[in-house]
Amino acid sequence: MDAPCILIFSGGSLGKWSLEAISPGDILVGADRGALFLLQHGYIPDLALGDFDSVTADEVKQIEKGSRSFISCDPVMKDWTDTEMAFNWALERKPSEIVMLGVLGSRWDHSLANLHLLRKGLEAGVPCRIVDAHNQITLLDSNSPLMLARSRFANVSLLPLSLQVTGITLQGFQYPLNDATLTLGQSLGISNVLLEPQGRIAITDGLLLVVQSSDAE
Repeated sequence: MDAPCILIFSGGSLGKWSLEAISPGDILVGADRGALFLLQHGYIPDLALGDFDSVTADEVKQIEKGSRSFISCDPVMKDWTDTEMAFNWALERKPSEIVMLGVLGSRWDHSLANLHLLRKGLEAGVPCRIVDAHNQITLLDSNSPLMLARSRFANVSLLPLSLQVTGITLQGFQYPLNDATLTLGQSLGISNVLLEPQGRIAITDGLLLVVQSSDAE
Protein backbone atom coordinates (compact mmCIF):
# COMPACT_ATOMS: atom_id res chain seq x y z
CA MET A 1 0.00 0.00 0.00
CA ASP A 2 1.35 3.42 -0.96
CA ALA A 3 2.18 5.87 1.80
CA PRO A 4 -0.41 8.64 2.16
CA CYS A 5 0.11 12.31 1.44
CA ILE A 6 0.15 14.60 4.48
CA LEU A 7 -1.41 18.06 4.16
CA ILE A 8 -0.42 20.65 6.76
CA PHE A 9 -2.84 23.54 7.24
CA SER A 10 -1.22 26.42 9.13
CA GLY A 11 -2.51 29.77 10.32
CA GLY A 12 -1.41 31.94 7.40
CA SER A 13 -3.46 32.79 4.32
CA LEU A 14 -6.06 30.09 3.66
CA GLY A 15 -9.16 29.94 1.48
CA LYS A 16 -11.40 27.70 -0.61
CA TRP A 17 -8.46 27.01 -2.92
CA SER A 18 -6.69 25.14 -0.10
CA LEU A 19 -9.60 22.73 0.38
CA GLU A 20 -9.33 21.76 -3.29
CA ALA A 21 -5.92 20.24 -2.50
CA ILE A 22 -7.51 17.54 -0.33
CA SER A 23 -7.89 14.04 -1.81
CA PRO A 24 -9.40 10.90 -0.27
CA GLY A 25 -6.89 9.14 1.96
CA ASP A 26 -4.83 12.25 2.74
CA ILE A 27 -3.76 12.83 6.33
CA LEU A 28 -4.86 16.29 7.49
CA VAL A 29 -2.77 18.15 10.06
CA GLY A 30 -3.93 21.46 11.52
CA ALA A 31 -1.22 23.65 13.02
CA ASP A 32 -2.75 26.14 15.46
CA ARG A 33 -5.46 28.14 13.62
CA GLY A 34 -5.17 25.83 10.63
CA ALA A 35 -6.99 23.16 12.65
CA LEU A 36 -9.89 25.54 13.28
CA PHE A 37 -10.05 26.33 9.55
CA LEU A 38 -10.43 22.62 8.74
CA LEU A 39 -13.18 22.14 11.30
CA GLN A 40 -15.05 25.21 10.13
CA HIS A 41 -15.12 23.76 6.60
CA GLY A 42 -16.32 20.29 7.58
CA TYR A 43 -13.00 18.43 7.75
CA ILE A 44 -11.74 16.49 10.78
CA PRO A 45 -8.03 17.03 11.47
CA ASP A 46 -6.18 13.77 11.97
CA LEU A 47 -3.88 15.82 14.19
CA ALA A 48 -4.20 19.31 15.66
CA LEU A 49 -1.09 20.69 17.32
CA GLY A 50 0.57 23.92 18.40
CA ASP A 51 0.47 26.48 21.17
CA PHE A 52 -2.94 27.72 19.94
CA ASP A 53 -2.10 31.33 20.77
CA SER A 54 -4.02 32.56 17.70
CA VAL A 55 -7.39 31.14 18.75
CA THR A 56 -9.65 31.74 21.75
CA ALA A 57 -10.01 29.40 24.71
CA ASP A 58 -13.41 28.26 23.44
CA GLU A 59 -11.94 27.60 20.00
CA VAL A 60 -9.16 25.50 21.56
CA LYS A 61 -11.85 23.35 23.21
CA GLN A 62 -13.62 23.05 19.85
CA ILE A 63 -10.38 21.99 18.17
CA GLU A 64 -9.52 19.45 20.87
CA LYS A 65 -13.01 17.92 20.76
CA GLY A 66 -13.22 17.83 16.96
CA SER A 67 -9.78 16.43 16.12
CA ARG A 68 -8.73 12.78 16.09
CA SER A 69 -5.52 13.64 17.92
CA PHE A 70 -4.57 16.80 19.82
CA ILE A 71 -1.16 18.05 20.99
CA SER A 72 -0.84 21.35 22.86
CA CYS A 73 2.42 22.96 23.94
CA ASP A 74 3.54 25.99 25.94
CA PRO A 75 3.89 29.04 23.64
CA VAL A 76 7.01 30.22 25.47
CA MET A 77 8.92 27.03 26.24
CA LYS A 78 9.24 25.64 22.72
CA ASP A 79 11.99 25.71 20.11
CA TRP A 80 9.95 25.21 16.94
CA THR A 81 7.14 27.11 15.29
CA ASP A 82 3.79 25.34 15.09
CA THR A 83 4.38 24.68 11.38
CA GLU A 84 7.81 23.14 11.99
CA MET A 85 6.34 20.94 14.73
CA ALA A 86 3.75 19.71 12.26
CA PHE A 87 6.37 19.27 9.54
CA ASN A 88 8.67 17.21 11.79
CA TRP A 89 5.71 15.03 12.80
CA ALA A 90 4.89 14.50 9.13
CA LEU A 91 8.50 13.66 8.17
CA GLU A 92 8.67 10.94 10.81
CA ARG A 93 5.79 9.15 9.06
CA LYS A 94 7.64 9.02 5.71
CA PRO A 95 4.66 10.08 3.58
CA SER A 96 4.54 10.03 -0.19
CA GLU A 97 4.45 13.85 -0.10
CA ILE A 98 4.04 16.77 2.30
CA VAL A 99 1.95 19.72 1.12
CA MET A 100 2.04 22.88 3.24
CA LEU A 101 -0.90 25.28 3.01
CA GLY A 102 -1.42 28.51 4.92
CA VAL A 103 2.31 28.79 5.60
CA LEU A 104 2.72 32.07 3.69
CA GLY A 105 1.24 35.34 4.87
CA SER A 106 2.00 38.76 6.27
CA ARG A 107 4.70 37.47 8.65
CA TRP A 108 7.70 37.17 6.37
CA ASP A 109 9.87 35.75 9.13
CA HIS A 110 7.49 32.81 9.36
CA SER A 111 7.12 32.60 5.58
CA LEU A 112 10.88 32.38 5.02
CA ALA A 113 11.31 29.87 7.84
CA ASN A 114 8.65 27.72 6.21
CA LEU A 115 10.42 27.94 2.84
CA HIS A 116 13.52 26.59 4.56
CA LEU A 117 11.54 23.52 5.64
CA LEU A 118 11.62 22.46 1.99
CA ARG A 119 15.34 21.78 2.44
CA LYS A 120 14.69 19.56 5.44
CA GLY A 121 12.22 17.57 3.36
CA LEU A 122 14.69 17.31 0.49
CA GLU A 123 17.39 15.96 2.82
CA ALA A 124 14.91 13.38 4.15
CA GLY A 125 13.98 12.27 0.65
CA VAL A 126 10.33 13.30 1.02
CA PRO A 127 8.78 15.36 -1.80
CA CYS A 128 7.43 18.64 -0.40
CA ARG A 129 5.71 21.70 -1.75
CA ILE A 130 4.16 24.91 -0.50
CA VAL A 131 0.89 26.03 -2.08
CA ASP A 132 -1.15 29.20 -1.69
CA ALA A 133 -3.78 30.95 -3.80
CA HIS A 134 -1.23 32.20 -6.33
CA ASN A 135 1.90 30.10 -5.91
CA GLN A 136 3.31 26.60 -5.75
CA ILE A 137 6.89 26.30 -4.50
CA THR A 138 9.23 23.32 -4.59
CA LEU A 139 12.96 22.86 -4.01
CA LEU A 140 15.26 21.04 -6.41
CA ASP A 141 18.73 19.58 -5.93
CA SER A 142 21.00 17.60 -8.25
CA ASN A 143 19.68 14.15 -7.31
CA SER A 144 16.73 14.10 -9.69
CA PRO A 145 15.18 16.41 -12.31
CA LEU A 146 11.82 18.05 -11.76
CA MET A 147 9.02 17.47 -14.26
CA LEU A 148 6.38 20.22 -14.44
CA ALA A 149 3.02 19.99 -16.19
CA ARG A 150 0.99 22.96 -17.33
CA SER A 151 -1.35 24.13 -14.59
CA ARG A 152 -3.14 27.22 -13.32
CA PHE A 153 0.29 28.47 -12.24
CA ALA A 154 1.40 29.77 -15.64
CA ASN A 155 4.66 31.49 -14.65
CA VAL A 156 7.74 29.55 -13.57
CA SER A 157 10.59 31.31 -11.78
CA LEU A 158 13.92 29.89 -10.64
CA LEU A 159 15.65 31.32 -7.57
CA PRO A 160 18.82 29.99 -5.94
CA LEU A 161 18.49 29.00 -2.30
CA SER A 162 22.22 28.26 -2.15
CA LEU A 163 24.85 30.88 -3.04
CA GLN A 164 25.12 29.40 -6.52
CA VAL A 165 23.29 26.84 -8.64
CA THR A 166 25.13 25.35 -11.60
CA GLY A 167 24.25 23.18 -14.57
CA ILE A 168 20.70 24.50 -14.89
CA THR A 169 19.03 22.96 -17.94
CA LEU A 170 15.46 23.68 -19.00
CA GLN A 171 13.46 21.82 -21.61
CA GLY A 172 9.98 22.72 -22.85
CA PHE A 173 10.15 26.39 -21.76
CA GLN A 174 9.90 29.67 -23.68
CA TYR A 175 13.36 30.62 -22.45
CA PRO A 176 15.50 27.47 -22.45
CA LEU A 177 18.73 27.18 -20.49
CA ASN A 178 21.60 24.77 -21.03
CA ASP A 179 24.18 24.24 -18.29
CA ALA A 180 23.52 27.75 -16.94
CA THR A 181 24.54 29.19 -13.58
CA LEU A 182 22.45 31.33 -11.23
CA THR A 183 23.95 33.22 -8.31
CA LEU A 184 22.05 34.39 -5.26
CA GLY A 185 20.74 37.89 -6.00
CA GLN A 186 20.24 37.42 -9.75
CA SER A 187 16.80 37.77 -11.34
CA LEU A 188 17.63 35.95 -14.60
CA GLY A 189 15.34 33.06 -13.71
CA ILE A 190 12.18 35.11 -13.13
CA SER A 191 8.93 34.58 -15.11
CA ASN A 192 9.55 31.81 -17.58
CA VAL A 193 6.64 30.03 -19.28
CA LEU A 194 6.02 26.44 -20.33
CA LEU A 195 5.56 26.04 -24.09
CA GLU A 196 5.16 22.25 -24.03
CA PRO A 197 2.58 20.28 -22.03
CA GLN A 198 5.41 19.25 -19.75
CA GLY A 199 8.75 20.84 -18.89
CA ARG A 200 11.94 19.49 -17.35
CA ILE A 201 14.29 21.26 -14.92
CA ALA A 202 17.64 19.75 -13.96
CA ILE A 203 20.72 21.07 -12.14
CA THR A 204 24.17 19.67 -11.36
CA ASP A 205 24.87 21.43 -8.07
CA GLY A 206 23.16 23.68 -5.51
CA LEU A 207 19.61 24.21 -4.30
CA LEU A 208 17.05 25.77 -6.64
CA LEU A 209 13.64 27.12 -5.63
CA VAL A 210 11.06 26.55 -8.36
CA VAL A 211 8.18 29.01 -7.96
CA GLN A 212 5.11 28.45 -10.15
CA SER A 213 2.77 31.42 -9.90
CA SER A 214 -0.41 32.92 -11.28
CA ASP A 215 -1.55 36.54 -11.50
CA ALA A 216 -5.23 35.55 -11.57
CA GLU A 217 -7.46 36.71 -8.74
